[in-house]
Amino acid sequence: MIRIFLSTLIFFTLVFSVASAQMDHRIKPDELLKLQSYGLSRANSAAINSSIIPPSSNVRTIGEWEELQGLVVVWTIYTTILREIIRNARLECKVYVVCSNAQIVINDLLNNNIDTSNVVYVVTPFNTVWSRDYGPWSVYTNDVDSLLTIDWIHNTARPNDDAVSVAIASVLNSPLYQTTKSPWNLVNTGGNFMTDGFGTAFSSNLVINDNLPSASNGGTQNAVGIDRIVKHFMGINRYIRLPTLPYDVTHHIDMYLKLLNEETLLVGQYPQGIADGPQIEANLQYILANYNSIYGTPYKVVRIPMPDDYGRYPNTTGRSFTYTNSCFINKTIIFPTYNIPSDTIALRIYKEALPGYNVVGINSLSIIGASGALHCITKELGTADPLLISHQPLPNTTDTVNNYNVVARIQNRSGIANAMVYFRTDTLLPWQTAPMNSLSGQINYWGASIPSKPIGTRVYYYINALANSGKQQVRPMPAPNGYWFFDVSRSYKDYFNR
Repeated sequence: MIRIFLSTLIFFTLVFSVASAQMDHRIKPDELLKLQSYGLSRANSAAINSSIIPPSSNVRTIGEWEELQGLVVVWTIYTTILREIIRNARLECKVYVVCSNAQIVINDLLNNNIDTSNVVYVVTPFNTVWSRDYGPWSVYTNDVDSLLTIDWIHNTARPNDDAVSVAIASVLNSPLYQTTKSPWNLVNTGGNFMTDGFGTAFSSNLVINDNLPSASNGGTQNAVGIDRIVKHFMGINRYIRLPTLPYDVTHHIDMYLKLLNEETLLVGQYPQGIADGPQIEANLQYILANYNSIYGTPYKVVRIPMPDDYGRYPNTTGRSFTYTNSCFINKTIIFPTYNIPSDTIALRIYKEALPGYNVVGINSLSIIGASGALHCITKELGTADPLLISHQPLPNTTDTVNNYNVVARIQNRSGIANAMVYFRTDTLLPWQTAPMNSLSGQINYWGASIPSKPIGTRVYYYINALANSGKQQVRPMPAPNGYWFFDVSRSYKDYFNR
């Protein structure tokens, strides 16, 4: 009996040790000791059939809201959360489940009434659940041509995690490019990288610190070297880096900032003067004062609470509750909830900011203590054949005379056969259409006109494009259930001249 007890105790101790090693987002002391030797060995290695020099063509890294062919998760601890991610994601795209045993995952999903169609099992070694940080990056040559996979050196001594991107690229049959060998060696982590899909990226200064020779992980790059690497491998021409937060231990930007589209920043907000609030605000004001969106206009800002941990904040031993750690999955967006009243506020903010999207809250109380949530344990995979539509929504107007010009960048590798603007002035009315025409002298830009409307009108609209290949796409992604709108209203002067 004693022997059985001791065997059981040893077994559960080992299980707990493995789970503990996987639970925390932060690097462990024993990993820190291995980091330098691991980083040096990683910086002098490459996977078979991968390239360690940049692609020969210009490349573009996708924005998270673009069309996905798949989503990567790693089946280990936090299975309650992973089940709900898979339950929702499999309706939008394939879910690639990295696991040790496919049948165990299948049985678990079926036992929890989750259909396993659209789920792909990638049996390969891994260390942790944090697929965002070490997972693959999807880029396209010449904006929309061939899909390539980019793999950085992950900033931890976790060799199995660092090899997951190789396995995923193989499953996708996507050419693999690795930033693993000098002079192109880059250490980075996915939770600390956010891009607009058009050459702008955001990170904290963690990316600088991780690449310094003094970082003890084999790093050899300064800021200039980092910029050169992300330009050639990722198509990033403007890499905005921000001070780290004093109380967030990960220093990952996705804990308080998210791009909702090319021009909108979702920013976490603490009560005034609390915890990381002052630094978040300083970082936001730095962005607004120094950078515009790709459209040449100031970034739009949507605020969302950084809620307290039942009365505590990170500066008073509270967990870093965040709602920005969310994940786009085509027409669905999942965001973390914590079984607290502000969950409903976050839900409302997401629905107002992203009309038509299926907004799903997933309880993340069990994982947030490990300094991560839903974005941290998911990784998007871009479609192999993108039909890119980028449009700056029309602002409110006082113009009741001139037509409203809708201009969009529309691209597919086969070319664009036609594009249409669908519009209406009442959600109960049928959609009207206006054909878009290729704009002379502006490659890949198309335009159409919506007829002028009287004061008091709200105009709803979306864009539909058809490629020569037959591929079709809409923007916003959930159209026609989702759409843009603008109001035709009186000017400020009108109210004084009546």
